[in-house]
Amino acid sequence: ADCHLFRILFLKLTKDVFRYLQRCVENNQDFNVQMAIKNGILTNGLKYSLATGNWGDQKKAASAKAGVSQVLNRYTYASTLSHLRRTNTPVGRDGKLAKPRQLHNSHWGLVCPAETPEGQACGLVKNLSLMCYVSVGSESAPIIDYMTGRNMELLEEYDPMMNPNATKVFVNGVWVGTHDNPQQLVSNVQELRRNGTLSYEMSLIRDIRDREFKIFTDAGRVMRPLFTIENDPKKPNRHNLIFSRTHLDKLLADKGEDTAGLNDEDRDGIL
Repeated sequence: ADCHLFRILFLKLTKDVFRYLQRCVENNQDFNVQMAIKNGILTNGLKYSLATGNWGDQKKAASAKAGVSQVLNRYTYASTLSHLRRTNTPVGRDGKLAKPRQLHNSHWGLVCPAETPEGQACGLVKNLSLMCYVSVGSESAPIIDYMTGRNMELLEEYDPMMNPNATKVFVNGVWVGTHDNPQQLVSNVQELRRNGTLSYEMSLIRDIRDREFKIFTDAGRVMRPLFTIENDPKKPNRHNLIFSRTHLDKLLADKGEDTAGLNDEDRDGIL
């Protein structure tokens, strides 16, 4: 939206320069660049859109998109957090449709089931839950290179007749290759994510029935932290939380410090 607004204002600036140069040619006058370029067009246009929320040309306010920018609520710290974590469903408020306003199973852990306004906006304006956040995103090339070095067959080299039961590997929705031993590959990638070698924002999904392994590293995914269960049959605490009394004592000991919490060395893949 921001680049679209800048494009509109820049086109307006170039048209003004063109008209000025045309007048100079018609009147046989010398060009003056400082007279041609009016710096207020870009500055005032951006200031107007940020101040009013009408995203577009000031003279075409009727066709501009409204409510893009808002004044941040600063009544209390809680109200500021609530305003920053608010989500809006682009559905008309006038209709009495019940379905868009109801809770859905996919909201579990991501959207607060209680915090929503009364009246027409009920259920359409929602808030993210307390521990929920939106992913920033990271490069997908390192994970592709790692899997290629761990016997992943690239899509260009894959022959379905030779290996029809291979598991397909997708990165950000793109089919990049296949693998013969998906269990080992998933375990290795999970271990790298837990020890901090790979980004903790990376999402790993293995679909055994469809023989697919999906990895997502892109930005804009709604995420929440989860406790890790130990699945290694060789470990004595199998089927139990990795989070232990030692981690809890560490957190309680750091409670008095300004930066309380576990760093990468102490985390041990508990989240």
